[in-house]
Amino acid sequence: MKRISLSDEYLSAFTLQMSLLLHAGINVADGLHLLAEDEKNKSIKELLLELADDVDDGKQLSEAMENSGCFPSYMVNMTYTGEMTGRGEESFKAMAEHYESQRQLNDRIRRAVTYPLVLLVLMLLIIGILLVKVLPIFNTVYQQLGGQLTGMAAGLLGVGEGLKNSLPVLGVILAIVLLAVIIIGCVKSVRYKVERGYRKHFGGKGILKKVGMARFASALSMGMMSGLPMEEALEMAMNFNEEADATKARYEQCLSKLKDGEPIAGALRDTEIFAPMYCRMLALGVRSGAGDSIMEEISKRLEEDAVNAIDDRVSRIEPTIVIVTSIIVGIILLAVMLPLMNIMSTIA
Repeated sequence: MKRISLSDEYLSAFTLQMSLLLHAGINVADGLHLLAEDEKNKSIKELLLELADDVDDGKQLSEAMENSGCFPSYMVNMTYTGEMTGRGEESFKAMAEHYESQRQLNDRIRRAVTYPLVLLVLMLLIIGILLVKVLPIFNTVYQQLGGQLTGMAAGLLGVGEGLKNSLPVLGVILAIVLLAVIIIGCVKSVRYKVERGYRKHFGGKGILKKVGMARFASALSMGMMSGLPMEEALEMAMNFNEEADATKARYEQCLSKLKDGEPIAGALRDTEIFAPMYCRMLALGVRSGAGDSIMEEISKRLEEDAVNAIDDRVSRIEPTIVIVTSIIVGIILLAVMLPLMNIMSTIA
């Protein structure tokens, strides 16, 4: 069949449903048939039926997923690990939780970026209307009263005239920017390349660093809960997201220490990937046999830290945009109203 692109939302739903079906004692082939019966999307329905037929023919689900070419390689590997270790249910559950947490984090980031951007555009539009449309009206009033705009008001009028003359060029630029935003938002491959490039160059500091650590911890937790050996879980988490060069270097150093026999908590602490508090938690969890559960808890805490950092930044950006643009609007209005008031008082 034709290869289709599966969204993160669908992959999260698919892995959760497979986990629930396995927990209920339904075998993989029957479970895939059940999912296909309820699927409304024709392409996905055909994919599920193809997977079910392959499993009925004796193939492992991981092999069928790989042959379809529709699933990410790490998901295929996680499914294979669950099959080999007898932890298929745990593997699918871990993937479902990971995808859901990443979906929520991505939604929070998207909202955090979109609202201030829309607010900024609206405020700039108001300022533009004042400069291009309102100031000329005041200038006409001044001329009728036998005066003219001077000082700052004259300068602002000149800026408005410049903007008006530049409207065709600005319209073309705006159309290009809008088209680029639509392409990035709608084409998954383009959006992935843009996000990967941005994280690679700016992901080593600030909020992006916190988000990267949260995603790394979630991927590492997913690997540990699925029964992957520690080195393989770490290596998978390293390759899960494109990070800044400095961050990737720390990951590789951590993996090297782990291969040399150092415990995972110590390797993460020495390379400063996780805070010492989290490393102590993980060390205790590994010694007590609950390393995967502790890693899941660390992942949730790091995601909360990232979300709090995003909310804190937005809470500062929004008032700043409103205050700055309000001051600009006030300056524009005062620059034209005060001379007009003086003229009116003289006439009176």
